Amino acid sequence: MTSLEATVDLVQLFADPTRVRLLALVAHAPHTVAELTEITDLGQSRVSTHLGKLKEAGLVRDRPSGSSTYYGLNDGAMPPAAQRLWGVVAGELADAVLSEDKKRAAALIRARAGAQSWPDTVAGQLERHYSPGRTWEATARGLLGFVSLGDVLDVGSGDGAIAALFAPRVRSITCLDRSERMIAEARRRLGRHPHVAYAVADMHALPFEASCFDAVLLFNSLAYATAPDTVVREAARVLRPAGVLAVIALRAHRHAELAARYGHVNAGFTPAALRRLLEGQGLTVSHCAVSSREPRKPHFEVITAFAARTVRARAARTA
Repeated sequence: MTSLEATVDLVQLFADPTRVRLLALVAHAPHTVAELTEITDLGQSRVSTHLGKLKEAGLVRDRPSGSSTYYGLNDGAMPPAAQRLWGVVAGELADAVLSEDKKRAAALIRARAGAQSWPDTVAGQLERHYSPGRTWEATARGLLGFVSLGDVLDVGSGDGAIAALFAPRVRSITCLDRSERMIAEARRRLGRHPHVAYAVADMHALPFEASCFDAVLLFNSLAYATAPDTVVREAARVLRPAGVLAVIALRAHRHAELAARYGHVNAGFTPAALRRLLEGQGLTVSHCAVSSREPRKPHFEVITAFAARTVRARAARTA
């Protein structure tokens, strides 16, 4: 229930024909002030003033879109008393002026749709929409054009899909996986590149001398590690001084049964735990944070981390 004063104020809000016209229009579709001015043939300041009062009362909400602001009916959060009264008023509306408003609004919406370019329609949510050539792989290849790497080790490389992205921008890249079938597929995918090497081995015991790679990739590999600390220790061991370890890993989750279907043997890490794991092997962490959240349930979150092997860390291990 509302107080007498609040009820009177609400009734007075609906007592103005201009406000009712505006409510009827935005209830049908969101509009900008300029569009409402064109539809109603009212002054812009008058339209803005009445919209301000309707918004203050909770009947109308605004939504920025690019350089414009659209006003629509506040369906989800309208105060109950206002919602009930608007329901009564809207049910009784039958007026020639409102009918003309509706026709002009429909014509304006059709013109807006025809004139609006595709980029305008997805502004603010571009990453959710497909357009020809705009894929994550294409974007990754474009960004890698700014990169020039030396000798790279891809730990848990699978069939070489990631290595194929890096291959044009490295001196050499080694695909390592414990699955012979995966390495066979990697050879098939990357056979045209003479600077790609292959190894069937366990990431817990890398078959390489110390300090022989400029970069090591642990992209989604730690999920398969029975001893993640050992894997990181091995990665740090084969890094050259100032070499960089890049990690992509799942954030700690409670979906072990689902993850187990993909062969995962651990349930991820918190950013803090992953940072401690890297620093525990003498690496200097420059970044370790959640970088993305999957849109599909159960909405796994992904951590990206970068850590470098410093000359000081090397000296500490050899002392």
